[in-house]
Order: sequence, then C-alpha cells, then structure tokens
Amino acid sequence: MGNLSALRGIIPAMVTPLLDRDTLDAAGLERLVEHILAGGVAGLFVLGSTGEAPSLSYRLRQELVERVCRQVGNRVPVLVGVTDTAFVESVNVARRAADAGAAVVVLSTPYYFPAGQPELLEYIRHLAPQLPLPLFLYNMPSYTKLFFDPETVRAAAELPNVVGLKDSSGHMGYFHQLIELFRDRPNFSLFVGPEALLVESVLLGGHGGVCGGANLCPRLYVDAFAAASAGDLPRARELHRQIIAVGELYNVGRFGSSYLKGLKCALSVLGLCDDFLAEPFHRFRELEREKVRQLLERLGLK
Repeated sequence: MGNLSALRGIIPAMVTPLLDRDTLDAAGLERLVEHILAGGVAGLFVLGSTGEAPSLSYRLRQELVERVCRQVGNRVPVLVGVTDTAFVESVNVARRAADAGAAVVVLSTPYYFPAGQPELLEYIRHLAPQLPLPLFLYNMPSYTKLFFDPETVRAAAELPNVVGLKDSSGHMGYFHQLIELFRDRPNFSLFVGPEALLVESVLLGGHGGVCGGANLCPRLYVDAFAAASAGDLPRARELHRQIIAVGELYNVGRFGSSYLKGLKCALSVLGLCDDFLAEPFHRFRELEREKVRQLLERLGLK
C-alpha cells in the first residue's frame, strides 16, 4: 500500500451496518463502502467507536474486516481497530486483519483498569512488536477514560511500526503539542476525529481527519481537507460551515448515543444501510427519524 506512514486526507470511521445483534447487513455494507469510496477518501477505518466495535462479537468483527478488505481491494488502505481490554485479543484481531488484507491497525488505550503513562508506554512497547501491521495510536479519553500523554506518544513513535495518531479528545492544545513534537517527523501522521476541528487542525499542520460524517457525505470532508491543505481560506470556511450543519444530526435525541443513532438513521433514510444498533442502544423511533429526515432535506442530502 505504499508509504503508509505518510497517510494524508480523509479516512472515514465507518459505521457497522447490522440487521440484528450479531448479523451484518451485508447488502447495506456493500452499498456503504462504494458510497464512501466514491467520495474520493484516502482510506477506510473499520471497528472504531463509530463502528461500535466494543459491542460486537469477535466473530462478527472478523467477518466485517474480511468483507470490507475483499470489497475494497487495493483501492485504498483499510485501517482496523484492535482496541481491547485483553492484550492477546488485540494481537488476534490484528493478525486476522493482516490475513484479510488490511493495511494498518489502530489502538486506543485499554479501558476498565486505569493505567498510568509508564504502564501505557510499556504496554505499547510489548504489543507493537507482535503486530503484523503498522500501528496508529487512537486518543479517545471520553470513552476509555485514559489518554496518551504527548511524551508517551513521542516515546512510542520511536518504535519502528508506530506511524501515527488519531486524536478524538477535542482539545486543540493537546493537538498543538503533538504538532510541535513531530514537526521534524513529517512521516508521523496526525489526524483528528472531531469534525468541527478538521479544517483548523489541517491549517495548523495536521494531516487529515477520521470523520464519521464522511459515511454520509464523504466528498464534503474530502473537499474541506483539500481547501485547508491548499490554504484556500474562503473555500475552507464555507465547507467548515457545511460540516457544522451536518453535525446537527448528532444533536437529535437526548442521550450520549445520539451521535451513532443520528448517523445510522440518516444512512437508513438515504437507503444505504439498516439502522440497527448494537445493544444497549436502539435505533431512533419515528419522532426522531422524522427530524433526521427533515434535516437531511434542509441540508440538500435527500
């Protein structure tokens, strides 16, 4: 897949289309993958937070990775999340991903037991040599309750197969620190997760976004990245406003799951895939679904 340590652009965090708690929506998955790739994205990330990975069986995770890698072929790199509370299971998922044809694995901090930074660094130093693919770190403190300190990232990046980091903390001060730490390491890729920060992060030296909204309208995020990369501020501002408008989908509903519910509901309304969510969540009822339908119409997406 070329120089994977220099990935740039938009790599959507793909939802996992489901028919029930342990059955993929295979037809919807095929439609969704083609829809995303048609938007000109630089890669595809499966089994992340947007993909509901911690709620899926290992059997289903493997099926998803195999189906996506087979369909994508060599068109773009496929990145696979391997975050787990069990060290051995992270290695197992990584090896199966490599066998399926994935290009990169993505690892957040192990959750449940609170580890200190020295323990996290030792964990990465033990895990990385056992992984058959390049490794992206994934900073997601709102879900894991832990974060990768910038100095921990710097030390981890000395390992030969640690090639980048996705930051979903939403704290630009943290991202600024990483940009400064890696200013002389241009092949270490720095991506953001929060869509509202995509344009700002690229203007400041970031390398791209892992955006859930790119499931829905991938070209919007690809164009925003291109405008910010080119320093076209008027165009970047306009596209940023459109990204913020898409983000209204995530405010439908009352709970922390509204992001996933809104995104999957929108994909369902557009006929791309089913909107079943892994438990304990459930799809939107008709009241919220109608709000999503009306929002899509206002955005010109329906």
